[in-house]
Amino acid sequence: MTATALGWIEPDWPAPAHVRVLSTLRGGGVSDGPYASLNLAGHVGDRTEDVAANRLLLREAARLPAEPLWLEQVHGTAVVRHAGSARTPPRADAAVAFEPGRVCAVMTADCLPVVFADRAGTRVGVAHAGWRGLVGGVLEATIAALAVPPADLHAWLGPTIGPAAFEVGPEVREAYLAKAAGSASCFTSNDRGRYLADIYGLARLALGAAGVASVHGGGWCTHADAQRFFSYRRDGVTGRMATLAWLA
Repeated sequence: MTATALGWIEPDWPAPAHVRVLSTLRGGGVSDGPYASLNLAGHVGDRTEDVAANRLLLREAARLPAEPLWLEQVHGTAVVRHAGSARTPPRADAAVAFEPGRVCAVMTADCLPVVFADRAGTRVGVAHAGWRGLVGGVLEATIAALAVPPADLHAWLGPTIGPAAFEVGPEVREAYLAKAAGSASCFTSNDRGRYLADIYGLARLALGAAGVASVHGGGWCTHADAQRFFSYRRDGVTGRMATLAWLA
């Protein structure tokens, strides 16, 4: 398959201009079938050579200063500091960087990517926040790893599954209520004895409770927009987008 124009989303937020962030869309790559076309994940069944070609296309199109630090994501709360190239992907669901030119990355296909930057533009972080990581504290762990007062941080919420499509069982709702009673407002019951969850709302609650007041982004639904986004909930076998952050 021939690559087409590669595009991405950039935040509209008040971080300094040398803080660079992008969240990829699914078009513009070389993968085909359910991975069409800019799949950036090597663990989903796509051809290894196509994933490598897609990563190179992204690096060239976005003029990345280095290869991103790709993670082995496990829906946990571990955070790694980007200290240079790694032989194997670190087992973590978030990364932070304090030096220019080090590109942090998380991959998603319904889970929520959250980007952090301090107001002075001296550090960035990205977190992969599925419902398990979110209730487990991956955002709080990333905030702690950034080592600045939470009030000095900006956060940006990238594309995720929307509240009209994210159906969960009562055990998920109970897990959130045990963490924060106010999260009840982020769940709507349906006629199947289950709930529709607002992961954007849950993330905003967590960030606010942690002391981060400058929160931006949101409003997408990966499940509803098959033209632009991969969605695991929608398709099962599918590719992954990436959300990247670095200091120029």
